[in-house]
Amino acid sequence: QVQLVESGGGLVQAGGSLRLSCAASGTIFSINDMGWYRQAPGKQRELVARISGFGSTNYADSVKGRFTISRDNAKNTGYLQMNSLKFDDTAVYYCNADIVGSFWQRRNYWGQGTQVTVSS
Repeated sequence: QVQLVESGGGLVQAGGSLRLSCAASGTIFSINDMGWYRQAPGKQRELVARISGFGSTNYADSVKGRFTISRDNAKNTGYLQMNSLKFDDTAVYYCNADIVGSFWQRRNYWGQGTQVTVSS
């Protein structure tokens, strides 16, 4: 059974930084795209950033230049470095990944989410 576990969320002042991690565990043959999404209270879940298996990235306009997505394929782990945080970045952040696991089945997985709170 594949699981995604996020960590690194917390409370930070505006202008500060946080680094989120997403560790995939279980029977994993390969991880294709990995991504970070967020959902603020009363709002829909939105894409923050994604990274392909080859390392190409794309970002939401609201985070370009402030957030950096990366991955360590050897560790089956993805990261989101968040700098210059703003109050509007407050949300639950979710990791998402396309993973080829047991019996070469490709499935999409979500983590349980980690809270990021930015105080103004």
